[in-house]
Amino acid sequence: MPVPLFVTLLVQTPMALSTHSFSAPLEAVVPVFRRYGADAAPDEAVAAALHIPVNELSVHFSNRHVLVKEATLADLERQKREHVEIFQKYPTAVERLFGLIQQGLTELANTPPEYYAVMQQKFPQAWDVLMQHLDTYSSPQLQQLLNEGIRQRLFRSDINIQLVTKILLEQTNMLLNPAVFPPERYNMAEVFRCIFLYYIRGLCTDEGARIAANHFSRI
Repeated sequence: MPVPLFVTLLVQTPMALSTHSFSAPLEAVVPVFRRYGADAAPDEAVAAALHIPVNELSVHFSNRHVLVKEATLADLERQKREHVEIFQKYPTAVERLFGLIQQGLTELANTPPEYYAVMQQKFPQAWDVLMQHLDTYSSPQLQQLLNEGIRQRLFRSDINIQLVTKILLEQTNMLLNPAVFPPERYNMAEVFRCIFLYYIRGLCTDEGARIAANHFSRI
């Protein structure tokens, strides 16, 4: 099952974080994995991202699987911090939801299509971290946003929150399923727009749609 971009979404189950101390944050290695592949990234590039000598990698990480898992955890924490900034920036649920979508587009643009496929196939522990993040963080946050939007009269009051949340997350799975949207044939950012933005607009009241329209032009 492909990873959703809302891993990319404030209720959560705490995950164990790395206790390693580097001059660079551990999530700094994720762009290296995205560039070369988590399995093929040279140790020299990984060490350079962490600002440590290459021979110290084995001191901190017993193998590449451990490194990828811990780097994934650290990167998810980075995304959560960005989500907090989005919530501080925007006052309404519609704006917040589109802010999260915009962040998802940025993440997608910086991630090669094969990145998650490699992680799913070769790094199951890191993949499990992503799936747990979906269940304990992304899904509750979506439900919270939908509830908030209904209270603000920006989302329709007759929507089934649990069902809509499930649809949004499954739409993400569909987006990143190469059997449905082969990345060599489709612009994934445009697929993301078509799947999410138009669906969410249909959930809005007239006032919510007006707010959404302002964000459509920016994404």
